Amino acid sequence: MADTLPLPGFVNAHSHAFQRALRGRTEGGDFWGWRDAMLALAEGLSVEQVRAGYVEVYREMLDAGFRVVGEFHYLGLAEAHAAVEAAAEAGIELVLLLAAYGRGGIERFRQESVTDYLAQLEAARETGVRVGLAPHSVRACPRDWLEELGRYAAAESLPLHIHAAEQPREIEECLAEHGVRPIELLAETGCLGPHTTVVHATHATPGELDLLAEAGARVCVCPTTEANLGDGFAPVEELCTRGIGICIGSDSNVRIDPLEELRELEGIARRRAGKRNVVSVSTLLCFGADEGAAALGVSTWPDAEVDLDHPSLGGVDPQDVHAALVFGCSSEVFA
Repeated sequence: MADTLPLPGFVNAHSHAFQRALRGRTEGGDFWGWRDAMLALAEGLSVEQVRAGYVEVYREMLDAGFRVVGEFHYLGLAEAHAAVEAAAEAGIELVLLLAAYGRGGIERFRQESVTDYLAQLEAARETGVRVGLAPHSVRACPRDWLEELGRYAAAESLPLHIHAAEQPREIEECLAEHGVRPIELLAETGCLGPHTTVVHATHATPGELDLLAEAGARVCVCPTTEANLGDGFAPVEELCTRGIGICIGSDSNVRIDPLEELRELEGIARRRAGKRNVVSVSTLLCFGADEGAAALGVSTWPDAEVDLDHPSLGGVDPQDVHAALVFGCSSEVFA
């Protein structure tokens, strides 16, 4: 019998690698308090620190079974090049989701104009790295930025990723400024389409989920980070019922384990529905690999190898290996 089991490698569709340094910190009583600590960390990072730190984080991802990472990057263009170099050194495939940041945050996040942002994106693209557009959020990008970025992503057939409907305060601010909710604003500005991935959507309404389904957009769910930050519960069953594609991300990298993300994703669905087996094991594994690759525009990527001799799989019936992997193993099971 084979002592390893090949699986399509997991795809981490949403990562902020620098935030790994915040794991274990308890500052701030809510998301916004944590965000203050995150901004303070980001402000002091050098290009050299980014490169060295990202190498270590990407090696952790490889060891955990991830083979591709979408790095949602907002530390600056020089630091973006450092992230690309770090991924190459670690040996993981990277898609650079370069963040557009028109307002808020800290100075190093921001571009002077949407034209300036697109020039940065093209500069990165010209080096041969795979890229996607990443308007950070409806907080960070004014309406006219979103309209331009939506047009550009569609014209260039590039992925577009954006945080949306993660926190109630974000929704309240969007309603106050625009008179609509975040995902409604994305629809109005042309940012929703088959190339779009909305990150989190934890507080999306049924109407907003309908908009995602109509557009053929995906949702990237990041359960370990959403739990850590108190974001809320992803509407997993509602997404599946509407046929909305789901992918996973390690986001703040408080944990780096695709099996834990998938297990928690199904656990959320079970606790909310009051029943078991809301999402099949094969579908969960598809969320962990194929859907993430599609969200990043990746067509081929390496496999991951499961160590069938690992103690956590001891005594498991061969026909139950995939279910035991998702529900009973950590990423240490990967060879």
